[in-house]
Amino acid sequence: MAIDTVITGARVATPGGIVDADVAIDNGRITALSQPGTPYDADEVIDATGLLLSPGFVDMHSHHREPGFTHKEDIRSATAQCAAGGVTTTVAMPNVYPPPNTVDVLSDMFKLYERSAIVNWNVNPAGTIVDQIPQLAQMGVAAFKVFMVVDTGRDYPHMPGIGVHDHGKLLAIMEACAEANVPLMVHPHDQALMDHVEQKFWDRGEYDALAYAKAYAAHDGLIWETAIATLLRMQAATGVHLHLLHIQTAGSVELIRQAKANGQKVTAEINPWALFLGHKWENIERLGSYALSYWVPENHGPHLWEGLRDKTIDIVATDHAPHTREEKEVGWTNGWEAHTGTPSTQFYSRMLLDAAHQKKITLERVIDACATSPARLFHVEGKGEISVGADADLVLFDCDRTETVTDDEVLSKIGYTPYAGETYTGLPVRTLVAGRTVFADGKVVGEPGKGTQSRRAAMPLGTS
Repeated sequence: MAIDTVITGARVATPGGIVDADVAIDNGRITALSQPGTPYDADEVIDATGLLLSPGFVDMHSHHREPGFTHKEDIRSATAQCAAGGVTTTVAMPNVYPPPNTVDVLSDMFKLYERSAIVNWNVNPAGTIVDQIPQLAQMGVAAFKVFMVVDTGRDYPHMPGIGVHDHGKLLAIMEACAEANVPLMVHPHDQALMDHVEQKFWDRGEYDALAYAKAYAAHDGLIWETAIATLLRMQAATGVHLHLLHIQTAGSVELIRQAKANGQKVTAEINPWALFLGHKWENIERLGSYALSYWVPENHGPHLWEGLRDKTIDIVATDHAPHTREEKEVGWTNGWEAHTGTPSTQFYSRMLLDAAHQKKITLERVIDACATSPARLFHVEGKGEISVGADADLVLFDCDRTETVTDDEVLSKIGYTPYAGETYTGLPVRTLVAGRTVFADGKVVGEPGKGTQSRRAAMPLGTS
């Protein structure tokens, strides 16, 4: 009896290391890893000679903009970029409208993904309504998300229902997430300090994107590190699995390193913009708000890379955040009016493969940070590794191919990338979800609606 697919000739990234093997796939799962040349009766044979077979990337932090902001992006365009970039599971953030902070709203959002997603997906709801957390946790979500910002009532990007700066309410949310045994992601921020910093720039008449960049990096990352220190102390009080977002300073890395040494249940992520875009002031000068996300002064870079290498920073996630040109152009005169965030889903695997090519990080650690650790830490069932019984969510990389990024290849609705003109060695050439090819030969061939929810495994209370 024939199996569905066999992939031959690849170097295969397994939990035990990168080995030469053939991989058999049937009914959406990996059924065997065997010596190269093992005969199979297969309906499809994929010749992957000279390529690296990796588990599909699991992106725990992405902004898909649907519902409510589909002029920027939608589920179909976001997941098409995932397919092209080697991402087989993408997890959406809750700053959409209406924000998913109740069971009813999240259920409606799930229906949108069931209709439109090309790759697998999940949604991290906003854990801002404490009495909804237990029911939301039962829906297979991987984590909750809170923006540690003042709820100003404006409609974007931190619309009502997702921002919590009151420490008492944050403590209640942490307690509820700990009780439900689901991680809490937090975007750290200290609004009172930021108010003071910003006012000094405005008093001097400095409003443009460069002023905005300097303000958020002021005092060597003060607003980030004070917020993280507070969150770590609250984690120690509650025992919640705290996942810290947007790590971008040396001091933040050291705070997290010490918390882990103390045995705290803390994980952290870094985003591509911190390593490959906002890490150079010349990019801020050249691109303005197009490069913001945030500016990461160059003295922090070595500490971020070291933190990623030694797993103080556990994972890489995109923080994919598309905005239209009109929403960015205003930044040349007023950076505070420009929408913050940068797109990266389609191209970040190239950046990281190139970093491995340049020996900044090992290839094994890239795969761990982008696939294995995200799935393991958030207990996403069947994902993140190539082993018998795992889901056949896979990507083939040509680690020797060098390409220059262009706007012409962008699949996002915004039609541009701030990484245009950058040249990277390493390219995803084929992506499979549940054994089905969704990207090959430079084209997305997956069908909308074929992706399924990548659920968090049911975890007994008190486990991690």
